[in-house]
Amino acid sequence: MKKTKLFFVGAAILIGGGTAVHAQSWRNDGAVSLDKQYADYPCVNLLDSTSVTVEPTGQGSFAVCRAVRVQTTAGALQQRILKYDYDPLTAAATFKRVTIYHADGTYTSVDVTKACDYAAPARAIYWGARQIMLELGALQPGDIIDYEIDKKGFTYALLSDAPQSGDDSRFIPPMRGQFYDIVPFWSADPTLRKVYRVSLPAEKEMQFQFYQGSCASSMRYEDGRKVYTFAKDAILPFRREPNMVDFYDAAPKLMMSTTADWKEKSRWFYGVNEDYGSFTAIPEAQKKVDELIRGKKTELEKVAVLTHWVADNIRYAGISMGKGEGFTLHNLKMNYTDRCGVCKDIAGTLIAFLRMAGFEAFPAMTMAGSRVETIPADHFNHCVAVVKLSDGTMMPLDPTWVPFCRELWSSAEQQQNYLPGTPEGTDLCLTPISDPENHYVRIKAQNTLDEKGTLKGTFTIEAEGQSDSNIRRIFTTGFQSEWAHTMERQLLNVSPKARLKSVDYGRTPKDYQRAPIQITFRYEIPEYALKGDQGEMVFKPFVLNNLYTQVLSYLRIDTSLEKRAYGFKDGCSRLVEMEENLKLPAGYEWQGKEKQDQMDGPGAGFTGHMGQNGNQLQVKTSLRLKKRVYEASDWESFRNAVNTAKGYGEYIVVKK
Repeated sequence: MKKTKLFFVGAAILIGGGTAVHAQSWRNDGAVSLDKQYADYPCVNLLDSTSVTVEPTGQGSFAVCRAVRVQTTAGALQQRILKYDYDPLTAAATFKRVTIYHADGTYTSVDVTKACDYAAPARAIYWGARQIMLELGALQPGDIIDYEIDKKGFTYALLSDAPQSGDDSRFIPPMRGQFYDIVPFWSADPTLRKVYRVSLPAEKEMQFQFYQGSCASSMRYEDGRKVYTFAKDAILPFRREPNMVDFYDAAPKLMMSTTADWKEKSRWFYGVNEDYGSFTAIPEAQKKVDELIRGKKTELEKVAVLTHWVADNIRYAGISMGKGEGFTLHNLKMNYTDRCGVCKDIAGTLIAFLRMAGFEAFPAMTMAGSRVETIPADHFNHCVAVVKLSDGTMMPLDPTWVPFCRELWSSAEQQQNYLPGTPEGTDLCLTPISDPENHYVRIKAQNTLDEKGTLKGTFTIEAEGQSDSNIRRIFTTGFQSEWAHTMERQLLNVSPKARLKSVDYGRTPKDYQRAPIQITFRYEIPEYALKGDQGEMVFKPFVLNNLYTQVLSYLRIDTSLEKRAYGFKDGCSRLVEMEENLKLPAGYEWQGKEKQDQMDGPGAGFTGHMGQNGNQLQVKTSLRLKKRVYEASDWESFRNAVNTAKGYGEYIVVKK
């Protein structure tokens, strides 16, 4: 790298200009100066510009330009290595140029031929994703990194062999001729200007929408093409709230697509998998299907047994199979033979099983984690199945998310959009809210406290739905040698002095389809109550004292926040019922006042009672959490209900 004297050349910021103008527009006839509001940030993006040229086939050529000013030593460390991810089956990416401009008026050209291209870090899905990386060396505050990346291709793969040198056919999108993009208009660092520009053949129509904010937009005709430009200035880092919805559901974003509507995409998704033969029956699988549905009388019984078998017997592990990644589901012969794959392989196996059992069944795309908008841009990351019942109902099924779960569609996916691939075309669908009663967890305890502060008693925990899956997991996926230790740890979470006398989880706790989970504990906890100088005893109600908190996901939501600007998420809708009858030593009385609460709202509801009747101290609470994904307007009722429920778990004092 060689330092060279820099002579600035003025350049206007033109919303309709070409890539070269965008790449240089951060310069302004001299050194860059920033407002005081940016002074405390490690880095500032002077320019974030993407220019796309779309071919008639739908293939895109991207010029990704960035200009980043280093502000602090921490920023220098953050920027010393440039990285960019891409999928070699569907795209190619290279550093075109990298220049470092220094505060003293010199600049350094970085040799882009020294960039590394290597396998990207991966977990569970090994599809050959790659990264390009270029080390910049030591940077100093005041340095500006100006670079450009050339990229061509699209997001998903379909029926692609290993890429051949000089063969650009793999860059043509699977829905040939169509183009879409989803552009986040937020950043972890302040951005002075962000520009997205796309040039399309004049005959192509494109719809777009900017969500959760606004930007400057235009459409111009240039050289016989349509050029759409979107720009936004002075973008500050988007503030994250604890447990908030995905950034795509809250922060500014741009979505565009040349596809007319979701029904068109639905028909295409159906056709591409039918043409590929993803669900073609094979004799050995047909034999298994016949075996599974034998004796099952109703269609729901048949659907359930097939879904659970696939969910429990196809392991989640994804490696590149060459042909058939992306939108295309691998065929049944591969999936049934390998007994492993990613979501599309597990869903594809179930669809084939259902068809062999006489059902109409189809694949569906969904987005786990955020919503899908009405603009038909492929915001999907997951594959599921739908089955058509005799009454015409299209029932979604997700074998990937229900291993050893009593549900057929995981309620951890409530309020989630999905798009079935059907011959007639289906519009975007939304999974409904599951009633809290479908996911109850109940803990009931009968305890006795003696004058020494020792607690003795029993408690039973029962659960259904997602709560059942959480509590039962040790039996379905854990080592049997750890079962008793896991039960004991639940008591040790209450007190390190707890002694487990016995535990009864039935003869076959692994059989999750038999009945909701039920476990009964018998225990003794010396010095559970702390004794004071005047003979008083202080303790928490046992059922509300750190017991089975792994299933109480709402406890991990920060309810100290008074207001929320954005929606928030919990693990699942849930009904939590706690009940304890505590026999006090003779003559002891609770020093508090009887508690009685009842409240309800759009997000949550709560009822509770605590009082003494004779020598019995009684606690009974019921917390109804009504959704998985909440609006910001639900926060008041959710917060009030949860905080009131937590209040029943505070220390209480009894005295003789």
